[in-house]
Amino acid sequence: MTLIQDLPSGAAGLAPEGAGRAPRTLGTDRIDRNLDLAGKIYQRSIYPSVERVAEGGRLSSPLVVDLDPTTLCDLACPECISSGVLHKGALSRDRIVELAHELAASNVKAVILIGGGEPLMHRSIGTIITILHEAGIQIGLVTNGTLLGRYMDQIAEMVSWVRVSMDAGTLQTYDKFRPSRRKTSVFPTIIDNIRQLAERKRGALGYSFLLMQRRDADGAVVDTNYHEVYTAGKLAKDLGCDYFELKAMLDDDHFTVNQTPDDVAMVEEQLARLRELEDGTFHLLGSSNWETVRRDLDPVQPKDYATCHVAELRTTVTPNGVFVCPYHRGNPKARLGDINDSSFAELWHQADTTVVDPRTDCKFHCARHQTNLEIAAVPGRERPVELLDDFDPFI
Repeated sequence: MTLIQDLPSGAAGLAPEGAGRAPRTLGTDRIDRNLDLAGKIYQRSIYPSVERVAEGGRLSSPLVVDLDPTTLCDLACPECISSGVLHKGALSRDRIVELAHELAASNVKAVILIGGGEPLMHRSIGTIITILHEAGIQIGLVTNGTLLGRYMDQIAEMVSWVRVSMDAGTLQTYDKFRPSRRKTSVFPTIIDNIRQLAERKRGALGYSFLLMQRRDADGAVVDTNYHEVYTAGKLAKDLGCDYFELKAMLDDDHFTVNQTPDDVAMVEEQLARLRELEDGTFHLLGSSNWETVRRDLDPVQPKDYATCHVAELRTTVTPNGVFVCPYHRGNPKARLGDINDSSFAELWHQADTTVVDPRTDCKFHCARHQTNLEIAAVPGRERPVELLDDFDPFI
């Protein structure tokens, strides 16, 4: 099993190789490389920006943008970690099209359509995908999958990777944890959408499973999806997904929630069976936050640096503000400005990406912690540094 760094809202994927295109078969070595977030900074087109940031400089634009087109969502998940920012508007059609052109004219290399809400609910999303793709910007998509069919042509042809948040392997469990705002279950629709996309995709396709439990007032588990890891993973392979990703449950502040030995053993037994399904077309991805839970480690991840260098390399744009990263989406302290009030270039020029102090504001396990440590060591390294040919801009 490949270990993947924990990603806020699932904000990274397996980017395609060359010309925006992925081969139908994804080798393990390529998956390992695309999930090595710290190693990605040594790509030829990335490293000059990393050096500038490491030496205290600023960039004319970030390299990666997490873009929340809307805060609307067609599901009503009780455990949604973004519940505090949901249903609070969307970028207007005119403004998001302008923003896409502004990103296209910048040095941004990759955009992840995410949320907040469900990105495919924005009526201009097809136009946005086209503008970004034609500008040579690679696109990632994190979605609940209900509306994949509406934009199947563009997603299959233009999006570098898609990760569908499922958290279940059967309709019954899905409807418990990811209930629809409609009167009927959307699980069959999503499964059909994934199957169709798997047949047509040029990029990578992932099936995401977040472990969840519900407890009563006495702390007893009353609902869980822990038993359905194997069923979901096997379904992912049968549908034609390139990978199945397992993530541990987090609390509202992004801290891991440790589990009983019996629960850990239940998950580990299923993961062992899923590993037997791995081959050249399907891979199992674990997460470092599951490793934290499995080993019963401290949910707190100490950091001794006062500035997050990665905040200068990537940012999060939402209808209600631009924030240093998805972990701090909606946090007033981490707000860099309002994209509705200025152009992206103007906002970024005025932004203070040092507003968050990782020592006090980011005590949870952060996906970019190792990257920050790597960047901090850059000024003391001997030149020249051995660089890699570009393979994945989703740093």
